[in-house]
Amino acid sequence: MSERQPTLRERRRSETRRLIQAHAVRLFTDRGYDAVTVADVAEAVGVSAMTVYRHFPTKEDLVLIDQPGRLIAEHVAASSATQPLVRRVGGALIDAAAASTGDNADEQAMNEAFLLDCLRLMVTTPALRARHLDSQYALQQAIVEALGETATDPDAAFRAQAATSACMAAMYTALTRWVEDDGRTRLPDLIAQALTASFGEDAVPTRRKD
Repeated sequence: MSERQPTLRERRRSETRRLIQAHAVRLFTDRGYDAVTVADVAEAVGVSAMTVYRHFPTKEDLVLIDQPGRLIAEHVAASSATQPLVRRVGGALIDAAAASTGDNADEQAMNEAFLLDCLRLMVTTPALRARHLDSQYALQQAIVEALGETATDPDAAFRAQAATSACMAAMYTALTRWVEDDGRTRLPDLIAQALTASFGEDAVPTRRKD
């Protein structure tokens, strides 16, 4: 069965959302998060503040990146249940990071620059750090559900939660290093290194070893 293609309306909505977020992150980076209002973002994009709020219910949402979260959950759900939990989650984190940064060199550089700007804002802005923690908790729950081990066995659910939490801690360490290093090392490689340091080489799928 072929995958459903987005409608013209969905593509336009997605493009508007990307445009709003790109302008917002640029303004936050240039002027400082607290100095920029939603009205400033709307003026820069050429839309109304109501349009911005329709796509991003809060100002904090303008900096959050939701696409990787969906990719991670999808990769986890598609992984083999015969693999160790840490490898399933870790492999999904690496794959999603690779997918989020694009396929060709120009797209990769542009996406990585945008991700770096978003992460710098999250690290340096208290309100965004708190919102980021909320989004990470939601992502953890989505991953646990995607693992499919929570329905009937409380012990299996506990193991899934523990493995997911540990993998996400390793990923956060990699993200922090990526920002400090100004993106000089590829993010998927840093996540793989963090997972290997935490759990050993078996935590990373062999296809990711270069």
